[in-house]
Amino acid sequence: MKSKKATWWIISSIAVSLIIGIVIGDFISGKSFGRRLFLTPNNKISVILDIINEDYVDSINLKDITESAITNIINELDPHSCYISSGEVQSFYDEMEGYYGGIGVEYFFYQDTIVVVNVYHGGPSSQAGLLAGDRIVYVNDSLFIGSSVTEEKIMKTLRGPIGSPVKLGIRRNFADSILEYNIKRGNIPISTVKAAYEVEKGIGFIKIEKFSHTTYHEFLQAVTKLMAKGCNAFIIDLRMNNGGSFEAAVQVVNEFLPANRKIVYAEGKSFPRMESISDGTGNLPENPLVILIDQMSASASEIVAGALQDNDRGLIIGRRSYGKGLVQNQIELSDGSAVRLTVARYYTPSGRNIQRKYAMGKSDEYNQDWLDQINNGESFYADSIKKDTTMIYKTVHGRIVYGNGGIIPDIFVPIDTSYLSSYYLNLESKDIFRKFAFEYFDKNRDVLKEFKNYPTLLEYLKTQPILNEIIRFAEENGVKRRTVLISRSANQIQTTTYAHIISKFFGEDALYPVYLSNDPVIMRATDAIRKGEAEPEAIVAQKYKRGAQ
Repeated sequence: MKSKKATWWIISSIAVSLIIGIVIGDFISGKSFGRRLFLTPNNKISVILDIINEDYVDSINLKDITESAITNIINELDPHSCYISSGEVQSFYDEMEGYYGGIGVEYFFYQDTIVVVNVYHGGPSSQAGLLAGDRIVYVNDSLFIGSSVTEEKIMKTLRGPIGSPVKLGIRRNFADSILEYNIKRGNIPISTVKAAYEVEKGIGFIKIEKFSHTTYHEFLQAVTKLMAKGCNAFIIDLRMNNGGSFEAAVQVVNEFLPANRKIVYAEGKSFPRMESISDGTGNLPENPLVILIDQMSASASEIVAGALQDNDRGLIIGRRSYGKGLVQNQIELSDGSAVRLTVARYYTPSGRNIQRKYAMGKSDEYNQDWLDQINNGESFYADSIKKDTTMIYKTVHGRIVYGNGGIIPDIFVPIDTSYLSSYYLNLESKDIFRKFAFEYFDKNRDVLKEFKNYPTLLEYLKTQPILNEIIRFAEENGVKRRTVLISRSANQIQTTTYAHIISKFFGEDALYPVYLSNDPVIMRATDAIRKGEAEPEAIVAQKYKRGAQ
């Protein structure tokens, strides 16, 4: 018996010694026994990063590798989930909140210098005495010109906490020396309602570029201004509006609906169903209404268009919208970064989810859909629009609408290619219009500032050889003269140039009436209102189908 116990003790001792030897060997060779022992599917990535950090042959920047790894992981999800680095988070918040801490100027980077193109009235720079045309050459006594000055660097330098100081060195035309300004950063609003004007007698036009927490207030101000001018019908332009605040979209829709109408609802695996219902306090429940959309109208824009279409309340004109029916929640991380994670799907009042199909981890293919629309003819012909006939829904009064692929407009208007040419697109891509407008404004400001409103300035510009001047300017800036293409695009080249020059004096409120003066989608919208097709009862009767399309 004793012999057996002795034998067992010897075997146990040997086994323990072997284990201890293995552990000691692991530690001696720099391998962590613990990270193998406690490896789980949930901590595998962090363990691997630890191993790389400790054992890799060369020194590495673990932070950069981690940031890249997180981005790649999120990219394997749906196309709208994303990782936001700590350096980018503030700009996301600024856009959503509708304001930022800054000096209150609009600028662009021209010939290696920051050029002030507009000074916001009442802002810090306006109070300090900055002028449009000023060049910012020093910031806090440091030279701030040249190729090292990036857009990101400009924003980080000029923006900052409200009340914080910044010192600017300004070079001004006709000034003998650098002018110095000490400015305290202020609360600078980010306007999302870019224009509100009477496009035709009694018809108000409102351009919403994005939805933020200030959009509803801006929208009400725009409506009040237009109604004071006698407008009782409205065109809301959501083209190129990629969304933003869910709540702001709901508030805008509420203005047009009677009480107890469904606006939108959302739900997800861990996201309890949430419904938004109209409360009957809206000021425009019967006014004729048209919503303009295109292939870049997404998210909150589609909530507006979908809710009004499903309630038979607004006439939708343009081209099929983007097709984003997913809801993201922004989750902040302790290092200042954040994850925008898709947590739910939203549905229009009829029950349709308008999210177009996607494959997990295939964001690049998903984001090229608008090119597919052009290639398959969908941007030019109504009968080429893709409709998922397995996803048929009905509006409040029985009109047929479709899910799985954006909002299909009630009236289709194709892309206008009558003025487009490679020459015109080249001017756009090289920012020639904005650069020329600034130089023209800078050289002629003494003459131009005498005009008290934009229509009189526009009439003056039409008497000037603007077309020849911008063609010459473009040639000097690398855009070859193309006589045939210039002839094709001449009217739009002039119109776009006029709009940019005028905006230097009268802002975006003047830019859009000029730039959009010949817009075929707006022309179809005003036509629909004149014909009574945008009245609520006419939409139900589908009177628009008998109109010209």
